Amino acid sequence: MKDKLRILLVDDDPNIAHLVRLYLEKEGFDVTTAARGDDALTEFRRDPPALMLLDVMLPGIDGWQVLKAVRKTSSIPIIMLTAKDETFDKVLGLELGADDYITKPFDTKELVARVKAVLRRTQGPEDGKNDLISFPGLTVSLSQYEVFYEGKKVEMPPKELELLYFLASHAGQVFSRDQLLQQVWGYDFSGDSSRTVDVHVKRLREKLPECEKYGWSIHTIWSVGYKFEVKTA
Repeated sequence: MKDKLRILLVDDDPNIAHLVRLYLEKEGFDVTTAARGDDALTEFRRDPPALMLLDVMLPGIDGWQVLKAVRKTSSIPIIMLTAKDETFDKVLGLELGADDYITKPFDTKELVARVKAVLRRTQGPEDGKNDLISFPGLTVSLSQYEVFYEGKKVEMPPKELELLYFLASHAGQVFSRDQLLQQVWGYDFSGDSSRTVDVHVKRLREKLPECEKYGWSIHTIWSVGYKFEVKTA
């Protein structure tokens, strides 16, 4: 790793924070820690990191509030850390814009692997090739994490952009909600996948209004899933 990527680790358990920090630093990351939710937001605003590891149960303000506050201004990747293993919490984290979710107790090596996987996805291809997709009125850049619709930049959290990119790069193909969650979120999820994907599709449609006039749309295939449909002349 040529340049050290900085990770903001937010956890009020000093033992976990110390252990995770050691493993991440061993892998070449620069790690800043915070034990409170409000301190995490202060640190984030002072110097935005490349990735945030965010515990849910925190003093000050909880992880959900931190996640929502960060997502108002930034699309940096965020991995939620929590002792809870309820489907509701997983769905809530994904819907609020988390990129991944790992429950305690976790294997530290697995956590490092998840960090690297999320960074690979969010930073895009290293060679910059095959990361740009264009349709009439729409341009999606995976390496720059930018979407332009009708000539104007559209702000999107990472998972919305990645879902749009994945569907558009497989125009005409139908994907089930489980397939989309696995492909875009990068791991199997046994909870309410339909709700998570449906919410993200709804937000995409709201940000790309009247796209049908350009000959493409995110089309619902009832009882199956979705596809990026392109009308042929």
